[in-house]
Amino acid sequence: MNTAALREQIQKAQQHEAETGLLTRQLESKLPHLHPSIQLPETDAKGVLTRFVAAYIDEVPDLLDAANEVAKEAGIQSQITPVLKIAEQYFLQPPAIMAGHIGLDSLLDEAYLAHRFVEEVNDLYIKHLGQPLIPLDMTVANLIAHQLIGEEFANQLDEAVHHALDEMLDDQSFALESVEAYREKLSSPHTGAAWKRWPCMSRRLGVGLDLDQPAA
Repeated sequence: MNTAALREQIQKAQQHEAETGLLTRQLESKLPHLHPSIQLPETDAKGVLTRFVAAYIDEVPDLLDAANEVAKEAGIQSQITPVLKIAEQYFLQPPAIMAGHIGLDSLLDEAYLAHRFVEEVNDLYIKHLGQPLIPLDMTVANLIAHQLIGEEFANQLDEAVHHALDEMLDDQSFALESVEAYREKLSSPHTGAAWKRWPCMSRRLGVGLDLDQPAA
């Protein structure tokens, strides 16, 4: 994993945003058109949304490092690391579809892919081991990012995630003895305590989601 390069890229994008305010202006233009399920505070909605996007992006290197480390302990690094590398490469070598996206705007798309990868891998862990790879609640944050990116493009990113996982992980990946031995570790209080520093991101940043709200 080369997350140091990711951190450097994110830092450059943050500097670009500080100089240009491009993402902030883009988010401001989207505010009136956001799905009514996205709940923002009445004051400083633009600032809260901008900070949400910045934190969503900023958390990716830590998330990938953590997922890689836990997979190593579980003995299935050979299966998980290639999946994480795809998310990493999406940052380092963006595909042609990303042309024209710069700064934090571009990294939002790439961060969404990385977070969705980990979310889907978590689902596989829950299915096979009864515990997520990383007990990090990104569901709401990912739904909000999906809305900000736009339905059509976000759906394309979701398809890329599903395709990569179908190619790399199957039931046999979780049938290894090392995985079975790790099941108890995942459910131990010690492991749970280690992940308490990953609370729900959207709630932490003041952005909510009301799934009962109909589309406008």
